Amino acid sequence: MTKSLVILGSTGSIGTQALDVCRTLGIKVCGLSAHKNIDLLEQQIHEFNPRLVCVTDEKSALEIKQRIGNKLEIITGVDGLLEIASMSGADTALNALVGVIGLRPTIAAIESGKDIAIANKEVLVTAGKLIMDLAREKQVRILPVDSEHSAIFQCLQGNEGNSIKAIYLTASGGPFRKKSKSELETVTAADALKHPNWIMGPKITIDSATMMNKGLEVIEALWLFDLQLEQVVVLVHPQSIVHSMVEFADTAIIAQLGVPDMRLPIQYALTYPNRPDSGYERLNLLSCPPLCFEPPDTERFPCLCLAIEAAAEGGLLPAVMNGANEVAVSAFLDGSIPFLRIPKLIELVMCSYNNIKENYSVNDVIDADRWARERIHEYLN
Repeated sequence: MTKSLVILGSTGSIGTQALDVCRTLGIKVCGLSAHKNIDLLEQQIHEFNPRLVCVTDEKSALEIKQRIGNKLEIITGVDGLLEIASMSGADTALNALVGVIGLRPTIAAIESGKDIAIANKEVLVTAGKLIMDLAREKQVRILPVDSEHSAIFQCLQGNEGNSIKAIYLTASGGPFRKKSKSELETVTAADALKHPNWIMGPKITIDSATMMNKGLEVIEALWLFDLQLEQVVVLVHPQSIVHSMVEFADTAIIAQLGVPDMRLPIQYALTYPNRPDSGYERLNLLSCPPLCFEPPDTERFPCLCLAIEAAAEGGLLPAVMNGANEVAVSAFLDGSIPFLRIPKLIELVMCSYNNIKENYSVNDVIDADRWARERIHEYLN
């Protein structure tokens, strides 16, 4: 069980819910990082008394220094993220950052010997092989926080050595599951941010609306559970009660169920292998809606296919796909492009990249990400 924790991204959706878990279980919080939300960060500092805080936005860092005085050390920038990720006195780092910015801090935390509770999808999507190899070398655990990967992780407990036939990643279908392709032409960012089941940050909510989120999770699952692409099946499950399933060689399927509450997978990552009483809402099987499953519609939501294509190709193409997606999502959120242009831009960038499949480094991953961002801006302009 986690005894002391660093939270990267403490003011975001995952970070705030992780602090709720820490509050309930009495987990010591050694370090916090945030970007600009210093009002919430200040509250967190006063409640949890961390030893070190990183504010990546320099102007915001100066302001919070003025507010709290000499109460504790405030560091800033990317170098600050690396420092707090590797700080002494913490046994686990929760990476709740959004985007590829979480890659280097994750590496720093692993190299310092910390277990990693990973909610930052882009880390494993862009550099899964490098991260998992380093974790094995340093003998640290990578503990999934995403509800789907946590579900798979839970289903695998006690089944070491048993052959996996398939895993079933469930997807809510997002806010546009029932919309036609013509209706999708006019949806707005405000429409896309109305997720039917989960409370999440804006980037991941848009990814859910495009189903890119599920594509990213497919790639994550390959690295987390050492799977082949053909072993991963995506199912749309609108109720978000079955968080994912594992089918074994004997055709038995084990599923993990629960109400949609991210605190449960966060808690399991922080307390594994223990299951302390949480006090969270229990699933009432007699009153929950019928559980339905359907195949994803990749014609209306082609981002899922683009992610699977990147996974099949391997190498640096997932990093390119991810970088292009981040920029496209940002452009949609600020009203620069329509919803259906997101996958078109990503595909253009992927098709124009000369992939490197083997013997790449972290710097190569970052270069590929930078290339994708520059390339997509060319199409945007």
